[in-house]
Amino acid sequence: MVKSAAHPPTLDHIGIAVKSIDAAGLWRDLGLTIDHVETVESQGVRTAFLSVGDAHLELLEPTSPDSPVAKFIDKRGEGVHHICLRVTNIDEQLTALRAKGYRLINESPVPGAHGCRVAFLHPAAGNGVLIELSEKVE
Repeated sequence: MVKSAAHPPTLDHIGIAVKSIDAAGLWRDLGLTIDHVETVESQGVRTAFLSVGDAHLELLEPTSPDSPVAKFIDKRGEGVHHICLRVTNIDEQLTALRAKGYRLINESPVPGAHGCRVAFLHPAAGNGVLIELSEKVE
């Protein structure tokens, strides 16, 4: 377990790959509303965040056919793409995880939605689940 001098991670959001945010009507039909829409150029996606209690659902619509999310949809279809954990010191977390031998997709943070710094861990590190770490920039 990676220990941090700060707080343990909390669930920030669950990312769901969709072909079209506008066509993903189930979430609206369940009574959820889109709080925030943003294009994240570094990831090649248009995102829509929906509040669900203390966490969010993030709908991920690819902006190009060669984006990671487009490739995910081509290979696996629409569905759960990743789980995002909010951390307080992403650099410290990445250093500790790398030292323990976990496979990282991002060796250092990249820009994410809401101006956060994010990094992805390889699914092999997360028991087959793509894990995103996210740190709010103050």
